[in-house]
Amino acid sequence: MIVLKTGRELKIMKEACSISAGALEAAGKAVEPGVTTAEIDRLAEEYIRRRGGEPNFKNYEGYPATACISINNEVIHGIPSEKRKLRAGDIVSIDLGAKFDGYHGDNAATFACGDVSPEAKRLMDTTRESLYEGIRAACAGGRIGDIGHAVQSYVEARGYSVVRQFVGHGVGTHLHEAPEVPNYVIPHFGRGARLVPGMAIAIEPMINLGTRRIRVLDDGWTCVTADGKPSAHYENTIFISENGPEVLTNPE
Repeated sequence: MIVLKTGRELKIMKEACSISAGALEAAGKAVEPGVTTAEIDRLAEEYIRRRGGEPNFKNYEGYPATACISINNEVIHGIPSEKRKLRAGDIVSIDLGAKFDGYHGDNAATFACGDVSPEAKRLMDTTRESLYEGIRAACAGGRIGDIGHAVQSYVEARGYSVVRQFVGHGVGTHLHEAPEVPNYVIPHFGRGARLVPGMAIAIEPMINLGTRRIRVLDDGWTCVTADGKPSAHYENTIFISENGPEVLTNPE
């Protein structure tokens, strides 16, 4: 069931999303050669708690950290580690969120560690822009499928592939709510649920340089590209209003 948010709920969600966005910004600024992913994770958790929130990924279905930190060919759900140091040229996807007064925020971005290759930069730029293509398509009166069509069309026209096994989702009193928000067109799905004012959704394209196929490592969490080529990930939580989509995960 899709739950529409009231004005009161939206106000609380805006704070949860502001905390999430601020934590992501702080984590991204810490991406430097020699820094461990565990250090970035601690920084993110400290920021969230300092602002009165709770890290909503931590212990979610057993996940052990505040942030998912995925490097290069890791698509999503990379587990932070004291042993994992960033290297110049890495691209680092950070996905995290915060819970505030019972409501959730969720966002992600991919950051360059030092100078990255032109190939990696193009992948990051394309993935980021595909997110905003999806957001622009998320207008009241449209359909969920319009978002996936916008993302997939933009990405595939530039020679990249869209991960199918993971999708965006509704956000509210639960981190993952209905509806699912695919980043691609599903045959026989039609255009999906109608977008109406009051919906809050997370749009999160995961885009690969090579094949769209992925696999999960033995840790049970980390997803990597099947061909070992890089992947990028961007996400914003948005609100569907009568005046168009509103991005909630903007840092103050």
